[in-house]
Amino acid sequence: MADLSLTLAPQTDADLPAIERLTERAFGPGRYARSAYRLREGVPANASLSFVACVGTFLVGANQMTPIRCGDTPALLLGPLTVDPAFRSGGIGEALVKRSLDAARDAGHTLVLLVGDLPYYSRMGFRPVPETQLTFCGPVDPARLLYCELVPGAFAAVSGTVTKAWV
Repeated sequence: MADLSLTLAPQTDADLPAIERLTERAFGPGRYARSAYRLREGVPANASLSFVACVGTFLVGANQMTPIRCGDTPALLLGPLTVDPAFRSGGIGEALVKRSLDAARDAGHTLVLLVGDLPYYSRMGFRPVPETQLTFCGPVDPARLLYCELVPGAFAAVSGTVTKAWV
């Protein structure tokens, strides 16, 4: 019988078509209208901070980290986090997020934002952004705008509008 253990690896260009197919199945074409996608448009994800999850040779999950700015502060936008429906509820998404956060911390980054569900992401250290502290670049449910400090106190002085970081 084949070994079906889970492996996490940094994203490569060869993974991009499989990631796109997985994301299409999970979120559909309407994902491009979401504000978080507008921030990612034209800005490549940081491949050294973005990971894929494979069972054997089958890509079952992916997570990307894209550079953004929060006012004058550089930060990262986590997502999309995508896990194949057949492999959900197995801890793959959480493993991908933790791997990306660890890699970002090790690389010297201090702050990560995302748009997502607090009950899920709070387990990984995310908290809601106070409504008056940041303005997102497009419509977003304020309760879903979350941050994670990779360095204690990194969010305290952050303010302004969340925008693309042109690299």
